Amino acid sequence: MTKRDLIIDYLLCSLFKISGPLIRCMPKTFSLSLGRLLGGLVYYFETEHRAVAYSNIKTAFGDRLSPQELKKLTHEFYRTFGENIMEIFLIPQVDKNYLKEYIEIVGQDNVQAAFDKGKGIILLAVHEGSWELSNIICAYLAFPFNFFVRDQKYPRLDRILNLYRTQQGCRIIQREKQLRQLIGVLKKNEAIGITADQGGKTGALVDFFGRSASMSTGGVKLALRSGAAIIPCFYVRLKGPYIRVIFASPFEVKKSGERDKDVHDNLEELVSVFEKYISLYPKEYLWFYKIWKYGLDKNILILSDAKAGHLRQSQAVSEHLRGCLKERNNTATVDTIEVRFKNRFAKRALSLSICLSGKYRCQGCLKCLKGALDKQTYTALIGKKYDFIISCGTSLAPVNFLLARENLAKSVVIMRPSILSTKRFDLVIMPRHDRPPRRKNVVTTEGALTLINEAYLKEQSQNLLKLSLPGGQAGLPARQVPSAFSIGLLIGGDTRQFKLKKDTALKIIKQVKAVSEELNADILITTSRRTPAEVEDLIESELKDYSRCKLLVIANKKNIPEAVGGILDLSTIVITSPESISMISEAANSKKYVLVFNAAGLRSKHRRALEYFKENKYISLVEAEELGGALRDIWRNKPQVHNLGDASLVREAVKLLI
Repeated sequence: MTKRDLIIDYLLCSLFKISGPLIRCMPKTFSLSLGRLLGGLVYYFETEHRAVAYSNIKTAFGDRLSPQELKKLTHEFYRTFGENIMEIFLIPQVDKNYLKEYIEIVGQDNVQAAFDKGKGIILLAVHEGSWELSNIICAYLAFPFNFFVRDQKYPRLDRILNLYRTQQGCRIIQREKQLRQLIGVLKKNEAIGITADQGGKTGALVDFFGRSASMSTGGVKLALRSGAAIIPCFYVRLKGPYIRVIFASPFEVKKSGERDKDVHDNLEELVSVFEKYISLYPKEYLWFYKIWKYGLDKNILILSDAKAGHLRQSQAVSEHLRGCLKERNNTATVDTIEVRFKNRFAKRALSLSICLSGKYRCQGCLKCLKGALDKQTYTALIGKKYDFIISCGTSLAPVNFLLARENLAKSVVIMRPSILSTKRFDLVIMPRHDRPPRRKNVVTTEGALTLINEAYLKEQSQNLLKLSLPGGQAGLPARQVPSAFSIGLLIGGDTRQFKLKKDTALKIIKQVKAVSEELNADILITTSRRTPAEVEDLIESELKDYSRCKLLVIANKKNIPEAVGGILDLSTIVITSPESISMISEAANSKKYVLVFNAAGLRSKHRRALEYFKENKYISLVEAEELGGALRDIWRNKPQVHNLGDASLVREAVKLLI
C-alpha cells in the first residue's frame, strides 16, 4: 500500500467516524435528501468517473435514449448513489421497526420455499441499490445469512464497513477463505449473499446489454457443486427511505455434464434476469465500474467524407486495428457512416466551436454536432457505442473529437486535424509533406495510407477477371488475361487547384499506345469520378475499340471497386496522374514500377510530396512528353523497385493504442 493510499484511508476512516453520528442525528428524509444533493454536486465536479458512468449507460441504452436523456439518467444515477451512500451511515439505527416501516419485501415465499429444500440458498445480486442493507434485511427475515465480500483497497475503512455489516448477526466470509467455508455454510442450509457482476480478468464473458462483459462465476459454481438454490435479488428505492426488495423465483440451474459450458450458460441466463431489472430501474445500478473492459467484442466507426482516397486510408487503419485486436482474441465490428453537413457555414462553425470545448464538456450535449449535421447523419452517429473512431480529412476531425468524447472512445485522425491541436486525439497519422509536429501521439508517414498488400491485390485481380461488362467497358474473361508486359493507367481528375487538360491526356494516351505496339504490351485503364467529361470522351474514342486495351473503365458511367487494385496487380508498369497522393501511394505500395506524369496546378505541399517520392525512388516523375521514353527505359533496364514502408509503422502505433 502506497503512502498516498495510507493517507486517503486514514482520512476516509476519520470522515466516516465523524460524519456517522452527525448524520444519524438528522431526520432520515433530510439526510437522504442531503445525499441526493451531494451526489448531484459530485456529478458536476468528478468528471472522469462521470464520463465512465455515462459511457456505460450509453452502451446499455444508447440505442433507445438520446444523448440528452442519457445525460439526465447519469445525473439521476449520481443522486441515487448519494442516497445509497448516506444510507450506510444509518445502518446502526436500523431495527425491526425501521424495516417494517420502510422496507417492502416482494417474493419472501420464494426464499422460504428454497430453504425447505435443505441445501442452502445463494442470494445472488449485482452492485446496485442499497446492497449494504442486505444483511440487516436478512436478519429481519430471521434466517442465517453470510455476506461474501472482497477486501477493499483501504483496510481501515473496510473494517468499519464490516463492523456495520455484522451488527445484526450477519457473518462475513472473506474471499481468501472462500470455497471450504462457503460449502460448509450451504450444508448447514444457510444463506450466502454474493454478487454476479464485476468478474474482472478471471470472470466468464457473457452477453450483457448486447456486448460481452466479464461476470463473476462464484455463485453459479457453488450452485452446481452444492445443489443450493439461486435466488436473484434486486433493490429498488421507491422514495426517500422507502425501499423495495425483490426476491425473484428460484433459478433452476441446468446441468449438461460439461462444467465450463454449464457455468457459462447458467451465468448468462442469470445475467439476463438482472438486465431486465436494470432496464426497469437503470438509476439503481453502479455504473462507475468499467463493465465491458474485458469484453472481446469491439466496435469501430469509420467517418467518411465521400472521398474515395480518404475512405481507403481510414479502411487501412481499420484493417491494422482489426488485426491487432484479433491478436488479443478480440473481434471487431466496423461501421462506415458518411458524414453530411447542412452547409459549408455549419462545417466551419463546428470547427470553431470545438476549439472552446473541454475534455468531457460535450458528453451528453452534442448540440453543436446536431446543428451542423443533417438529421440522418446525426441519428446514425449517436445510436451506437463505439470503442474506436477513425477519420481522414480536416473536415471530419471535429466530428471525430466530439464522438470520441461522447463514447469515451479512442480517436484516430489521418492528416492534419483542421485547426484543432493534435493533442486532442489519441493517435494522429500525418504524411511527411504536411510537416507534422513531433509528439508521442503523432506518427509520420511517407505517403498516404493504403489497403495495398499482396493478398489484397490478388483478391482484387481475381474478382476483376470474373467480370464481364457491357457497353465497351471490357472485362477480363480468361481469353483476355493480359500478357506478360502490361501497362496500367490510373487517370484521376480535377481538384480545386489542379485541372486535367485534354491535350495532356492525349499526349499520354498516344505515347502509351505507341509503346504498347513497340513492346507488345497490353493496356489496362480506369478513370475516376473526378475525371472531366472531355477527357473521358477522349479516352473512349482512343481506346474503346483498340485491340491492345484489355480493360477500359469509365468510373462515371459504371464504377468498378476492383478496378484500381486489379490493375495494380496485373500491370508491370503503372502510370498515374499527379493530383492524388492517395492514388500514387497505392501504386507505390504495389511493388510495381510507377510513373507519374507532371503537370501544372499542384499545391506546394503536394509538389513536396512528389519530389520526396522521386528522391527516394518510389516513383519516376516525368513530363508528359517524356513518358514514352521513360517506359522504354524501365522495360530495358529493369531498375530495383522501392516500396513505401508505412504499414509496419502504423501497425506498431495501433498496437500501442489498444
